[in-house]
Amino acid sequence: MGLRNPDSKSTSQKRVSGPRLGSIRRGQAVNTYGVGAMVAIEDQSFVVGGLDEWRFGDTQPIHEPRLQNRLGVKEFRPPPAEEDRQDKRIGVRRFPLMHSCPDCKDLKPYKEFGATPSKNECACGSPLIPSRFVIACPNGHLDDFPYWDWLHKKNEFRTGPHNLTMRNDGSSASLRSIVVSCSCGHTRSLEGAFAKTALQSLGISCQGKRPWLGRQAAEEGCDQVVRTLQRGSSAAWFAVNMTSLSIPPWSNSLNKFVERHLSWFEGLASLSNAEEAIGTLPPVKESPFTPKDIVAAVLQRKVLTDGETAEDDDVIPLEAFAAFRMAEYDPLHFGTTKSDGGDDFESTSSPDAGSVDLPNGIARSMQVKRLREVRALQAFTRIEPPDAVAGKKRLASLAREEKNWLPAIEVLGEGVFLSLDEGLIADWEGRSRVQYRAGKIRERHETALRSSAMRRGEIGAADARSPIDARFVLAHTLAHTLINEWSLEAGYPAASLRERLYVSDSRLGLLVYTATSDSAGSLGGLVAQGTHAGLAESLSAALERISWCSQDPPCMEAEAAGTDSLNLAACYACVMLPESSCETNNTFLDRALLIGEPGYTGTGFFEGQ
Repeated sequence: MGLRNPDSKSTSQKRVSGPRLGSIRRGQAVNTYGVGAMVAIEDQSFVVGGLDEWRFGDTQPIHEPRLQNRLGVKEFRPPPAEEDRQDKRIGVRRFPLMHSCPDCKDLKPYKEFGATPSKNECACGSPLIPSRFVIACPNGHLDDFPYWDWLHKKNEFRTGPHNLTMRNDGSSASLRSIVVSCSCGHTRSLEGAFAKTALQSLGISCQGKRPWLGRQAAEEGCDQVVRTLQRGSSAAWFAVNMTSLSIPPWSNSLNKFVERHLSWFEGLASLSNAEEAIGTLPPVKESPFTPKDIVAAVLQRKVLTDGETAEDDDVIPLEAFAAFRMAEYDPLHFGTTKSDGGDDFESTSSPDAGSVDLPNGIARSMQVKRLREVRALQAFTRIEPPDAVAGKKRLASLAREEKNWLPAIEVLGEGVFLSLDEGLIADWEGRSRVQYRAGKIRERHETALRSSAMRRGEIGAADARSPIDARFVLAHTLAHTLINEWSLEAGYPAASLRERLYVSDSRLGLLVYTATSDSAGSLGGLVAQGTHAGLAESLSAALERISWCSQDPPCMEAEAAGTDSLNLAACYACVMLPESSCETNNTFLDRALLIGEPGYTGTGFFEGQ
C-alpha cells in the first residue's frame, strides 16, 4: 500500500495528500508498521499516521461479529492496497524532526536545514540523517531526543545562539564516541543516555507528545519516566492485536450474507410480515437464500449478540485463558456436520479415526480444512509490551477522535486441532516435579509483572497473579515442538505456521494453523498431518528430536532461560520459534514437561513414548 505524507498543504491551507513515499504490505500495517510505528524509507524516517490519515477509497470492510462485539466497533477495514491511487493510502509524518549533516556536523530540526520533501539535503549538499535516538514513555508517548537539555544539563537558560553539532570521534563503537557540542562551549557524549533514569535525573519529563496524531495532539499530565531508545528498537512499538476465528454460525455463508446486508434486514426481521418484506429487497432476489432462512438468521444473530457478556480485558492475563477464546474450542473439538463452498470453517475427524489409535495422551485430532482468522490492531504500547497488570491503561490511541472501526486483515488457511487427555493430565500435573517446574515459571512471571507495574508506579502491583500452570506449559511446548516438526515434514516455513492455545480447568487444546495469506496458507499439507497415523509418526519423531538439544546438557539443566527467566529447558536449538509463530514471545516453555528430565521419573507427559 502507498505511504504518503499528509503534512503537505496547499496555498488555501487545506490538507492535501503528499507524494508517494514508499509501500508496505497489508499484514505489516497491522503487525509491524501500524499506527505510531516508525518506518525508514530510503534515507528518511517517518512515523505512521493515525487512522484519521488513512484513506480507503472503495475498499470493502471486513466483518467478524464476535470480534466486533468484543472491541466495540461496527466493522474492520483492511489497510488500503493500491499504491497508485490517491484515495487509497496511509498517511505518515516526518519523525524524528532532529537531523544531522554528516559533513558540516550541524544538528538541528529538519526544516532549519532548508530541506524539502523532494530534496532531503543540507545546504552543503550532503543528505541529511534522521536522529538515531528518540525518547518514549510506557504510555506510548514519543518525542525527539532532547539534545540541548542533555548537553547543558538544565544548567543555563536558552538565551543567545545555541548551535548544536554532532560528531563521531571514532574512538570506539560505544555511545562515548558520539559527541554533541554547542556553540556556547558545552560538549558532552551520549554515554549513559540509555540508563533508565538518565533523563529523569536531569529533570526531563514526559510532554505527552503523540507525533503520529499531529503536532497539537499532546496529552497533558503524563507522569511516566521517559527513556532513550534507538529509532529502530523493537521496544519502540508493540502491537496490541486481537484475533478471532470465524466459527459457526458466524462462519457459514448464510450468516456472512446477512452480515454484509444487515442494514437492509435488521429493521424488518421483527415485523409480522418479515418474510414478505425481506423477499422484496434487491440483495435477496439475487441470493440463493430464502426469506425464511434470512429472517431466522437475523433473529439468531440478535439472540447470540444479546446473550454475549463482555469480558473485562483488564483481568485477562493471557488470551489462551479467555472465555472469548474458549468459545472456539467446541467447534474445533466436535467438528462441523456439514459445510458448503461459501463457509469459512470446516473441522472434520481424520478418515482413519476408526482404524488407527491416537498416540497416548492425545484425546482427539481434528483436520481443520478451512478456517478464517481476523487479526485487528486495537492499540499499541512502547518500552514494555502490554501485560496483565496494566490492562488498558497503557494502550496508546490510534486516532485523534474515537472511530467505530479498526484496521484488520483476514487470513484464510487450514490447520490441525489437538485436544489432550484430561484423565492423564490430572494424574500428571499432580506430580511433585511437575508442580515444581511449572511453579518456578509462574513465580518468575509474577515477579516480572510486579516489577513492570512498580516501575510505572501502578497501585496494586503486589497483587499481580500469573495464571501459568503445568497444563499451559505442556500445551505451549507441544505446539512449538509440532510446528518445528511439521515445518520439516510438510515443507512449510516455520514462520508460516502459528499456534493458538485453549486452556481451562477442564479442557486443554491447541491449534496449529497457517498464519500467512500467501500460497503457503492453503496447500493441504498441514491438514494431512492431522490423520491418526500421520500424527503418531510425527509426534514420535518430534519427541525424539527434542530429546537431545545441541545445547545440552546446559539447555536441559538450565534453572532459568529466556526473557525474564520465563523458560526452563528451552532454546532456539530445540523448541523456540520465529516470534510471529508464538503467542507469548517464546516464553513459558519447558521441554522437560514433555519428555522428562535426567535423574527424575514421571516429569514428562509423553515420557517413555
